[in-house]
Amino acid sequence: MSATLHFEVFSLFPEVFEPYLQTSILQRARQSNLVSVALHNIRDWTYDRHHVTDDEPYGGGGGMVMKPEPIFRAIEECLGAPPTCPVILLTPQGRPFNQKVAQELAEGASFEQPKRLALLCGRYEGIDERVCEHLVTDEISIGDYVITGGELAALVVIDAVTRFLPGALGDPDGALDDSHASGLLEYPHYTRPAEFRGWRVPDVLLSGDHAKVALWRRQQALLRTYQRRPDLLINAPLSAADRKFLQQLDAGKWLDTTE
Repeated sequence: MSATLHFEVFSLFPEVFEPYLQTSILQRARQSNLVSVALHNIRDWTYDRHHVTDDEPYGGGGGMVMKPEPIFRAIEECLGAPPTCPVILLTPQGRPFNQKVAQELAEGASFEQPKRLALLCGRYEGIDERVCEHLVTDEISIGDYVITGGELAALVVIDAVTRFLPGALGDPDGALDDSHASGLLEYPHYTRPAEFRGWRVPDVLLSGDHAKVALWRRQQALLRTYQRRPDLLINAPLSAADRKFLQQLDAGKWLDTTE
């Protein structure tokens, strides 16, 4: 039986992936055949004895550029020419990766209709532009900063996308409750003991009143977003009650009545 979602990862350092893939949710998802990951070392598709995969940039300048030949050979031998699935380049120049994009990449994957995604990890100064123009179908960035290579970014994508696969999380709605899933930051969490060093868990969470708990969590999510990421509120789906609550926050008139 093929996995629900299969990742083909192309990297110069594939050895960095396995330790993380063998832990927690990703390990369980692989054992349950929900997700599978094939790791490909781009150096295996070089023909010279030193396995050279980079060269100096035309026009001068610092850094090295990944050569097109081994990348094309690797992807076309594994995925066909042209590739039979999306080829995603992890690059600071790509579209911003967020919860919505993760859900988009997971959509449609099932045991009846397995889905395949290829992730290409950039390195050095960048990748020869001909790879971007004629092989890559999508470019994704995990943030407005630069890291040494695309391997960490690829792991971020694999992790975030896997969480949307049915059965990957213990809670079927877990991914939908995560921060950013609803357009808001997630509400605070507490567990036993009910009191620690004099700090008590909010009484509402001990009340057994599910309606009050739901209201408290919604208001806390709104409050946390208002305080930490007010920019998210512009596009968040808000009810009339949500808007009234935010108006109270603006006016400094909100009192927590759920305690």
